[in-house]
Amino acid sequence: MGSLLLLFVLSVSYPATWAEDERLPNKCEVCKYLTAELQSALTKTSRSKEVLELGEVLDSGNRKRKIKYNTSETRLAEAIDNICQRILEYSVHAERPGSLRYAKGTSETMATLKNLVHKGVKVDLGIPYELWDEPSVEVSDMKKQCETMLEIYEEVVEDWYFNHQDQHLEAFLCQKHVLKNSDQECLKEAWKGDPGEKEKSKLQKNSEEASKELEEESMADNLRSVGEL
Repeated sequence: MGSLLLLFVLSVSYPATWAEDERLPNKCEVCKYLTAELQSALTKTSRSKEVLELGEVLDSGNRKRKIKYNTSETRLAEAIDNICQRILEYSVHAERPGSLRYAKGTSETMATLKNLVHKGVKVDLGIPYELWDEPSVEVSDMKKQCETMLEIYEEVVEDWYFNHQDQHLEAFLCQKHVLKNSDQECLKEAWKGDPGEKEKSKLQKNSEEASKELEEESMADNLRSVGEL
């Protein structure tokens, strides 16, 4: 009875908590994930050996100009195309601090709520269950800010691509051009895994080791018994 009452209270009170946790992403967070997605898109094509032929063969006999794809403007344009659309693949992980609240995949909170629903518990978030996996207000806002930022700093991105790829894109764009020194704190935040998961893994490992020791002791006892016979 107590468990049912707890679940009922959770289903009634959760929407208020959900609303309190919601906030819009700041400029640092937008720049951090814009550069992460763009760097990722470029990395996927960095080893391409494709050669592009530009221009047309004229009657004069001039040949087409050849250029390596991995240093071409075409590669950059393809990477930038719909790059902010990829932001919509992120979810809000409200249980994580700072900018780490934005990550791909289902959040621990949402996974817990879905599990409750599957167990027959009524959970009211103020929106239909079918829309739970739709991009949140926060993520949708980040996408809009991403598009605006990319439009404003397009020439800076191009300058980095053609002249400064020896520097990390996040450092070049976010630290040197977009953000003031006082607004760069989120760039220092890095996900180190869930401490709870590490603890679970440690406990599981200890449990397995203990079971193995018991099994070895049992086998040793059996061998001794056989020897005594």
